[in-house]
Amino acid sequence: MKTLTTRLLLLLLTAISRLSWKNLYRLSDTFRYLIFNVGKYRKAVIVANLRNSFPSYSDDRIRQIASDYYQNFTDIIFETIKMITSPKSDLLERFDLEMDLLNYYYEQKQNLVIMAGHLGNWEMLNLVASAKLSYQIIVVYHELANDTFDDWFRGFRTRFGTEMVPMKNAISKALEPRDKPFLFVLINDQSPVPDKAYWTHFLHQDTGFFRGGELIARRLNAPVLYMGIFKDRIRRGFYRAYFRLITENPRLEPTNAILQSQIEQLEADIMAQPDNWLWSHRRWKHRRPADRRPPNLFPNQQRQTTRSE
Repeated sequence: MKTLTTRLLLLLLTAISRLSWKNLYRLSDTFRYLIFNVGKYRKAVIVANLRNSFPSYSDDRIRQIASDYYQNFTDIIFETIKMITSPKSDLLERFDLEMDLLNYYYEQKQNLVIMAGHLGNWEMLNLVASAKLSYQIIVVYHELANDTFDDWFRGFRTRFGTEMVPMKNAISKALEPRDKPFLFVLINDQSPVPDKAYWTHFLHQDTGFFRGGELIARRLNAPVLYMGIFKDRIRRGFYRAYFRLITENPRLEPTNAILQSQIEQLEADIMAQPDNWLWSHRRWKHRRPADRRPPNLFPNQQRQTTRSE
């Protein structure tokens, strides 16, 4: 019965994906009202996250950001559904992809590690990048509990050649030999296991981040770029992605410096467009373990750093 229900749901989602963009956003507006105004989906989590992140903002400002986020949340859901059947040309028109750094490193035949957060429609950018770039796109993702839905989701994510890699296989896949340069993309601003996280101050709060991006960058010794996504304030469903160099030589950087640089750039982007981030996630549900003391180095790393100095 569970499999049948899942398959019926997938048929419904495919049917929705064939709607025009105009009708799709009408449906998004309806769901926004039902989910947030009627169902009050995680409204307490969203408002608490916003108040803790922006303690100097007035209640009116917090409510406005929350309201804008509700629209952003449902828009991304329905834009993602639309990508199941959207032609390549349609998606390419909706994303202004900054290419200068990517083209430069591709000419040098260099692999790149891309570090990002949950800004804008990252799912749409995945398809746009794999359709537009010469690089092999490799994206690290969390597998879904429902195998049928996971297969379906992975199917449209790989429509234009992206390779999806489960997080548990990230390092081994990063080290595999390949025929052409690749972009290894990691979104690391979820809530990690506290004992394995990198802890820092982020949006006025003690926050843990996944460390895999820096670990993989050091293993590959490949240039690391930060990727930011801004949404168009005028045209609904249009975005711009940009890239900034963090380092060309990861192994020469101090421990956690790559992560800290990415986190600071992500925080600046959130401050610029606060409704463009994923506020409904319970990102601050964990507390920093007592042995993760400043400067946020693990004990063995701290001893190594002291010896090297």
